[in-house]
Amino acid sequence: MNVGSLLVNAVGKFPAATAIVDGPTRLSFAELDQRTRRLASAMLGAGLHPGDPVAMLFYNSAHMVEAYYATVRAGLVAVPINFRLAGREMAFMLADSGAKALFYDPEFDPMIAGFRDDLEDLRFLVSPRPGPSGLAQDYEEFLATGQAAEDRGGVSEDHPCQLMYTSGTTGRPKGAVITHRNVIWNLFNTIHGREDRAGQISIIVGPLYHTAALNNHLTIQLALGGASVLVKSFNAEGLLATIQQERATVISGSPAMYNLLMQHPAAGSYDTTSITKCTTGADKLAMETKRRLMEFFPNIEGVYDVYGCTEASPCIAILAARDSLRKDGSIGPPLPFLQARVVDEMGRVLGPDQVGELVCKGPNVMSGYHNNPEGTAEAIRDGWLHTGDLARMDTEGYLYIVDRKKDMIVSGGENIYPRELEEVLYTHPAIADAAVVGMPDEVWGESVCAFVALRPGSSLGAEEVVALCKANLASYKKPKRVEFLPEIPRNPSGKVLKVELRRQWLDKSEK
Repeated sequence: MNVGSLLVNAVGKFPAATAIVDGPTRLSFAELDQRTRRLASAMLGAGLHPGDPVAMLFYNSAHMVEAYYATVRAGLVAVPINFRLAGREMAFMLADSGAKALFYDPEFDPMIAGFRDDLEDLRFLVSPRPGPSGLAQDYEEFLATGQAAEDRGGVSEDHPCQLMYTSGTTGRPKGAVITHRNVIWNLFNTIHGREDRAGQISIIVGPLYHTAALNNHLTIQLALGGASVLVKSFNAEGLLATIQQERATVISGSPAMYNLLMQHPAAGSYDTTSITKCTTGADKLAMETKRRLMEFFPNIEGVYDVYGCTEASPCIAILAARDSLRKDGSIGPPLPFLQARVVDEMGRVLGPDQVGELVCKGPNVMSGYHNNPEGTAEAIRDGWLHTGDLARMDTEGYLYIVDRKKDMIVSGGENIYPRELEEVLYTHPAIADAAVVGMPDEVWGESVCAFVALRPGSSLGAEEVVALCKANLASYKKPKRVEFLPEIPRNPSGKVLKVELRRQWLDKSEK
């Protein structure tokens, strides 16, 4: 079995059922099957060979789904690109992956034109309604060159399926190689943990460049004959209207998304009774928010709290809805088709309620990082994936995330690494030293705070610091707050005392 066969199986059972809803566009399983067959044939006909990386830069859309499934059906490797990144960040991922083709939304055309000449491996580009640069072929014309042929044989479970980029603590993104086997076993785990059933109507708000949206939300529906209602960008009232119009039964999102949804002035004007399953991930969901969600969606039993990471394809543990109120703060027990442990720094298994690093092992764990043996060796030791998260396990086997071993900030469901921002801050001639930390935020979970020490005689405003970050990184990574200090506190070995910085910020906020 491979990921493409999931669609083949579904079309044999549910040919006329709706598979994809993208605004006015609706594709049945039979239509999606035919279009992805033709697109896969066109890709191979254009000179791509099995194993070649194919990048896709789309908002959530039917085009994104088609490009992805055509890629994996052709035995190629999908490289979803985060559309929120700055141009230089996108260019790095395209170059590092060695992408041979790029399928993209036309609004990214000016950005792509700025770095196209630097990408020697990129053979051709395809876009719906190609932009003025003239770089891309027309999507529908390209698709028309393919034949609705049977899937190419020989795509095994061990064949690479996805190259999913995730930021590292060094600030350079790492490409996790996710195989067909990884995706399929993650599917088994997630269906079991979320208790999914055939024929659901799922709202997909999370971007499909994330493993959660791609491998959980979308793949589950395609495998079980459900409908995926794609949301291009989050708008609270627009999402409420979509739930009511489509009679959606499943919704997934970050705590920040749910807070914004429930806080909208018109929230009470829409019918949300069709929702029977609500899942969350990316960050801890407060108990009060869970209670409010159970009132907001009156036909849910509770909230499924999903925990994972890109390198695990992504799911590791899920707290079932029925345990929402009973297990405050838990992410649930480890999923059935993997092993998970809490270990100390020597790798020894810890007892109940002892805090250590959460590690896991199973057929869902990536094969490694692309062209990065050192990173792979650090992440996977003796077959165990080290998540970098500190956790404890109670006497019933339920896991609780205590803190992050690394300094990653999760803001609105997006991962932000301080080192990446710090490197940008150091490029400014007025900045002598800098440190970035995450601070509690009622809406976004965490927000970015930059602490800056200026060079003697220099002057710089907070607005200029924010503008510098925004010019070089994705907008969501920019600091929400900038604090100027005479110096950045460090220990004798030179390590920034981020605990001290957080304490200073919290003390100042409380005054």
